[in-house]
Amino acid sequence: MMIRIIGLIFLCLQLHTGLAHPPGLSSADLTVKPDSLVIKFTYSSQDIEALVPMDTDGDAEVSDDELGNATSAVSRLVSGQFKMHVDGKEIKNAFSNTVSFDNKNNTHVTLNFPVQQIHTLGIDSKILSKLPTDHKQYLTIKDVNGKEIGNKMLTQKDSVFEFDLQNVSATAAETADKQANSTFIDFLKLGIEHILTGYDHLLFLFSLLVITRSFWPAIQIITFFTIAHSITLALAGMAIVDFPSSIIEPLIAATIVYVGLENIFRKDHVTTKQRCVLTFFFGLIHGFGFAGVLREMGISSIETGILVPLFSFNLGVELGQIAVASIVLPIIWQLHKQEKIDRYLVPIGSVLTCLAGGYWLLERTVLS
Repeated sequence: MMIRIIGLIFLCLQLHTGLAHPPGLSSADLTVKPDSLVIKFTYSSQDIEALVPMDTDGDAEVSDDELGNATSAVSRLVSGQFKMHVDGKEIKNAFSNTVSFDNKNNTHVTLNFPVQQIHTLGIDSKILSKLPTDHKQYLTIKDVNGKEIGNKMLTQKDSVFEFDLQNVSATAAETADKQANSTFIDFLKLGIEHILTGYDHLLFLFSLLVITRSFWPAIQIITFFTIAHSITLALAGMAIVDFPSSIIEPLIAATIVYVGLENIFRKDHVTTKQRCVLTFFFGLIHGFGFAGVLREMGISSIETGILVPLFSFNLGVELGQIAVASIVLPIIWQLHKQEKIDRYLVPIGSVLTCLAGGYWLLERTVLS
């Protein structure tokens, strides 16, 4: 039985290692001006490099010169794969496109479309067909004052958005309700998906809960984790406090290693109160990690309509977390009741947890 359990844990760790990265995300912000339509795309540079090779000398490093040389190809790729229709007719961009790269591993592409009068607007982001099937692109439409008047989560299966600009004012309330409902559902699903594929967060939660033997201590730990990451998710989501992912991601890996080591060396001497305090402070770090999803999609201020996405995304994370805990905890408690298994469950599980966390820590620092 112990051999089977160890083998299962090793298999899970291999899965964690191979799938530790969240699905691709991008944003598209369209501004309707009196004489033009301006749309700014933000992609992960890793997603763009998969379509436009930038490391031309093969040294595994993309230099500033290589980035500069790639701008034309990136511009052609994005502009060629984006279709804009005004009143049923396709319009071409003015070729005054700009491409830039920031220090957060993002690629920004801005396209300009000269127009005079707009009644209906049609958008087709065909580039999604070239990206992984789980890639999502959050489209927002704003007026000249920066007020959001429309949005949609685009996917490979649903990359088209039709919008009637003439009826924005007349049906503002109805449109706002529909958009809010759609946004709520989209980000609820995204939150659930993020926690279910966020194997580092799940492993951290497992390392916290593996020492529990009953319902109440587990609920306390989960509650403190929820409160903590909700605080920093909100602060980072609204751009009040922000830390780069280059700092947060290694810290998340370090929290996994620390809890694993504590389980090994302190064993049953860790009280529920001590574990809750530790969970709260480490949960603050994980909240910044969750917020990275919203930042990748360009959602980081009240003006961009952050409140509905922020709430529904966090709710999705909690629902996914509860679903996982409801499955894992009964198994953990049942294993603790088996004397032969109980003796090895925490030490072996914690050693493997440390190995996975240590690998992610190296991957996000020395090997990055």
